[in-house]
Amino acid sequence: MRKALVNGISVVALMAAFGGAGAMVLAAAPAAAATQTKGTEKAGTNPFFTEWKTPFGIPPFDKIKPEHFTPAFERGMEQHKAEIKAIADNPEKPTFANTIEAMERSGVLLTDVANVFFNLSSSNTNDELEKIQLELAPVLANHNSEISLNPKLFARIDAIYQERDALNLTAEQKRLVERIHLNFVRAGAQLPEEKKQRLAAITQKLATLSTQFSQNVLADEKSFKLELDGERDLAGLPEFVRQAAAQAAADRGMPGKYVVTLSRSSIEPFLTFSDRRDLREKAFKAWISRGDNGDEHDNKGLIKEIVQLRIERANLMGYPTFADYKLADTMAKTPAAAEELLLKVWEPAKARAAQERDMLQEMARQEGQNIEIQPWDWRYYAEKVRKAKFDLDESEVKPYFQLDKMIEAMFYTANQLFGVTFTELKDVPLYSPDVRAFEVKDKAGKHVAVFLADNFARPSKRSGAWMSSYRDQEKLRGDIRPIVVNNNNFNKGAPGAPVLLSFDDANTLFHEFGHGLHGMLSEVTYPYLSGTSVLRDFVEFPSQVLEHWVEQPEILQKFAVHYQTGKPIPKELLDKILAARNFNQGFATVEYLASALVDLEFHALKDAKDLDVSRFEADTLKKLGMPKEIVMRHRSPAFSHVFSGDGYSAGYYSYMWAEVLDADGFDAFKEKGNIFDPELSKKLYDNVFSAGGTKEPMDAYINFRGREPKVDALLRNRGLTPPEPNAGVN
Repeated sequence: MRKALVNGISVVALMAAFGGAGAMVLAAAPAAAATQTKGTEKAGTNPFFTEWKTPFGIPPFDKIKPEHFTPAFERGMEQHKAEIKAIADNPEKPTFANTIEAMERSGVLLTDVANVFFNLSSSNTNDELEKIQLELAPVLANHNSEISLNPKLFARIDAIYQERDALNLTAEQKRLVERIHLNFVRAGAQLPEEKKQRLAAITQKLATLSTQFSQNVLADEKSFKLELDGERDLAGLPEFVRQAAAQAAADRGMPGKYVVTLSRSSIEPFLTFSDRRDLREKAFKAWISRGDNGDEHDNKGLIKEIVQLRIERANLMGYPTFADYKLADTMAKTPAAAEELLLKVWEPAKARAAQERDMLQEMARQEGQNIEIQPWDWRYYAEKVRKAKFDLDESEVKPYFQLDKMIEAMFYTANQLFGVTFTELKDVPLYSPDVRAFEVKDKAGKHVAVFLADNFARPSKRSGAWMSSYRDQEKLRGDIRPIVVNNNNFNKGAPGAPVLLSFDDANTLFHEFGHGLHGMLSEVTYPYLSGTSVLRDFVEFPSQVLEHWVEQPEILQKFAVHYQTGKPIPKELLDKILAARNFNQGFATVEYLASALVDLEFHALKDAKDLDVSRFEADTLKKLGMPKEIVMRHRSPAFSHVFSGDGYSAGYYSYMWAEVLDADGFDAFKEKGNIFDPELSKKLYDNVFSAGGTKEPMDAYINFRGREPKVDALLRNRGLTPPEPNAGVN
């Protein structure tokens, strides 16, 4: 998951969280809000009002308290408002320096405050932060709107844009002008005043609704716990699952008990191994019912409002649907192009899933179970079939996938590809005991970044996995190096015991680290173009391409070592893992594609006034021929990618779009016969990982690969087509 960039201020998921209209500038808050507490807090008592004298400028988490945020936001918005006003009112002719660069230099305090706040509200929240977030949502949305709809400011930007070819700009400067101009236009800068006012009102309302949606999902996740009482409830669970359940109980003040939570890393192992079909059903139904329980945290009404407001916003901008509006600024360009790719994979995936279902049904029959496979049965019987088909048992695999060794593996991969090294930092302020900090250096020993690894689930952290930043790289105001964080939700083991991952967990670790490297290795001048500030359907390419390395024997033989014996994974077991790589791929592809297609269908609506969310979801899945034994990976009432802000709205397809790139891109290394080929690694670094948003995505890909991508590699990698002969080394 990426950060969102806002013009003149780099903010972690700021407008994504608040439903802003794309990557836009922050704008001035209402004067009353900005000055409400002016002068009520002395400089020095609030950490945001003093220089951070911490190592590498890491936020002083030990000093930052919830009560510091509101006055810091207010002062930050007030300062930013004054800076933007000075730019807009400048009587001099608009130039790149006095307009575009000036905007890029503005909003420093607001950036610092927002980066810390939105990271903590996702990874270490509490009631106070949630209250502040809900209160600030419309204020910050309005702050954004007032800048993006400022006619004098846009007139200056437009003047520079119209003359850009005659201004002797560098390629990066020209790209910056074009992106800023486009985002102002997409934010409504060219609308008549009446429509601007309505657009601003929509943006504020979406900000509140999106925040409520996110908090409702988290509330349902925090409130559910399945307590396992005695050996009968624990039947079938291997030791590593029991240890994780015991730790989850201890974290919730229930020492000596066992608890399953709605964290994916808790519930999926339970669904995979528990012999108790009744408990699997109970846990599964709670999992897919987040935000859909008809109570105060039900999200269906919010979805209806969000979809309707997005339609109205798209209409104001001259688009028939929100999907048309959103995808106009992507690689796909149109909803039809995105849907075409998804449907190209949908039918082969459904066919494979049907074959898999039949195997599961037969396994249940052989065990004497007179049942029809249900969604809560799939993972359980899939594990049994996998064990029988490949002689592969998850409990046999996990002892070789220690979290610490997999972290070493991803650092090794980054070193071999890009020459960077990671050294742990011990005496730095951190916001949770779970977090580890590392200094990143290049080949010459020069400081590159700080990397924070926050890998464990806890009640104060939303579920899922994501990357964001506390500071973005730039060179405009000096050589400012990034502070990047990866969040995962792995379960802790018993105290003192190593944390063991599944193979899928290891892939997730590498995926988020790919995003992290994209932020850490950025080498651009302007913050607006820094790091992961690329088009939505390109941003997953760096993360997904890195996943391929964790599957390589060269990596696994070196780092997949048994946590007790220290011996490397046996070749026989490694061969089994690689042979089973595409097992259950029909299921995995169908549950993902269903979510992506439902997302597109919601946002292809031209009117949602009478939208019944549950019926719409069910009707869409029926039209697609969704297998009844599989549930979409993210049911709509808990689909935070799509409804907790604009982030992946009408854009969840982007994982599949980027998979075309990553599968084809890694084939380049296979064709070379060297997964660390120096020439390709340099091209990948120069055109993708260090380039930020300075290049058109397809140009960047072609510069790396030498041609446009082909979809064949995606289908082959997912095992949905027969492998091609002589496709390269393993």
